[in-house]
Amino acid sequence: MKKIYSRISSFKLPGKREIASAFLSFSKKEWVMFSFLVLVFAVSALYLLNGWNRSLLVEEPAQGGSVSEGVIGYPRFINPLLAFSQADKDLASLIYSGLMRKEPDGSLVPDLAESYSVSDDGMDYTFILKKGSRFQDGEPVTADDVIFTVNQAKNPVLRVQNGVNWSGITAEKTDDRTVKFTLSKPDASFLEDTTLGILPRKLWEGSPLELNNHNTDPVGSGPFKITNIVKNPDGVAVSYDLSPFDRFALGAPYIRKFTFRFYSSESDLLSALESGQVDQISGISPENAKMLAEDGYQIHSYFLPRVFGLFFNQSENPVFIDENVIAAINLAVDKNRIVSEALSGYGVAIDSPIPPSLEPEENAGGSDPSSRSDKIKQAQTLLDKSGWKKNADGFLEKNITIGKKKTLTPLSFAISTGNSEDLMKTASIIKDNLEGLGMQVTINTYNLGDLNQLVIKPRKYDSLLFGETVNRLSDLFAFWHSSQRKDPGLNVAMYTNAKSDKILEDALSSLDAKTRNEKYAQFEAEIKKDMPAVFVYSPDFIYVTKKNLKGPLGKSVDSPEDRFSGAYRWYTDTDGVWKIFASQNH
Repeated sequence: MKKIYSRISSFKLPGKREIASAFLSFSKKEWVMFSFLVLVFAVSALYLLNGWNRSLLVEEPAQGGSVSEGVIGYPRFINPLLAFSQADKDLASLIYSGLMRKEPDGSLVPDLAESYSVSDDGMDYTFILKKGSRFQDGEPVTADDVIFTVNQAKNPVLRVQNGVNWSGITAEKTDDRTVKFTLSKPDASFLEDTTLGILPRKLWEGSPLELNNHNTDPVGSGPFKITNIVKNPDGVAVSYDLSPFDRFALGAPYIRKFTFRFYSSESDLLSALESGQVDQISGISPENAKMLAEDGYQIHSYFLPRVFGLFFNQSENPVFIDENVIAAINLAVDKNRIVSEALSGYGVAIDSPIPPSLEPEENAGGSDPSSRSDKIKQAQTLLDKSGWKKNADGFLEKNITIGKKKTLTPLSFAISTGNSEDLMKTASIIKDNLEGLGMQVTINTYNLGDLNQLVIKPRKYDSLLFGETVNRLSDLFAFWHSSQRKDPGLNVAMYTNAKSDKILEDALSSLDAKTRNEKYAQFEAEIKKDMPAVFVYSPDFIYVTKKNLKGPLGKSVDSPEDRFSGAYRWYTDTDGVWKIFASQNH
């Protein structure tokens, strides 16, 4: 043992001369072998070190890259108060920001606001602006800008799309960074209203809003700002180049260039995508989306809070007074076929006035397990029960008392709808379904403008195949309260029910989420009992994006422009960063 220790303690590393002497003694073959072993050792060491380094790295978003978006229509009012076309709304959503911002998951987060507080009675909301908040021209965002914007939203002359949401609300400046809103009654949806984009007062006051040049060259405080506008010889903007606003309240965006190109039709939009002019598009038909998916494009589909149904007008056609007729229609309409054929699968069949994306889990009911043939038999039984009999031509008819005398009346009615491909296909399937029962159905199609002016406003239709946008549960008031039966109200089913009215009024003023959900469950039950409409489907919003686009895209949107709610966190470029330095914000 002592000998071994002695040998170890006397061991010495060779010196430079000894090493040099050993190298000089190598033969040519030994030199080749030595060099090979050194190379193998070096490569192995680098491989192991690289693998170890990669095991410690995570992919992080990096600034860089570009996105080119194609949109149908041309911008005229890139202004959160006046935006009408989809092009207007898309650009406004990226250029402006509000006190609050809706995230892709549907949650609300402070944007320009540093914080907010709510009084115990739900009548007062106080917002404090973030220090250093700026518009894209470098000017500070102040309480005066907020109050100016809100007052313009309330201006009845401007007819702001959601201006009614600000009716009865006063805005008061406490100091340059503090604004207090006082409501006329509690409103659980008020925070969502504060996502309204804030206008810089100095650029807009003193002249009519609709005539201001900043409608087409806007300045906001949102994630992106305009850097270049290309116009055609007629002075119409054909493209906008946007760059990141590095002082955006929620952080500088990753994408370095966001280009919008505008087209007059869906066919032009598709051609631009296929030629590479743009790499992202929306607003396309389900049929075209299906073809693009088959060609390998990246398709995102979002739940839209829209309810499409067949709304009945008893005042125009007395056959709808018979509840069994509407119940039979509901049973006979093949909703799954409509989703498959008219929507190419981009949607879901529904049986409620509440869109699936807003349906509280505790309210959701199961699907009807009855087979298609069972439903047809049930529909026929209901019609027999009400006395409808087929005539020699195979169509249903019965005596109905109109005024003071009975009249032999055919079970016939017209469906009025828009001339879009999906609506026309839907109407055709409904007609096919109902004629199988012996009903006589005609289809009247209109362009959207004529449908609104000539049919919906004067309530001149037997039945209306139409869609309702229910961005939040409180919107149900506008579509179903009896006070909204006449234009400009939106109660196109002409529905009247005192109990339902009271439920909607109570839900609107309740600040407790559980209570509101219970109220809307009661409302839903009343609608299903009275059946003033047959609810058919809720469509998806279809968005084609470039394959390397990453970041929060969400699963549902209130409106198409909401696809950009998380655009400030989109990215195409990445960096490798050690885990301990990785951000938690993506």
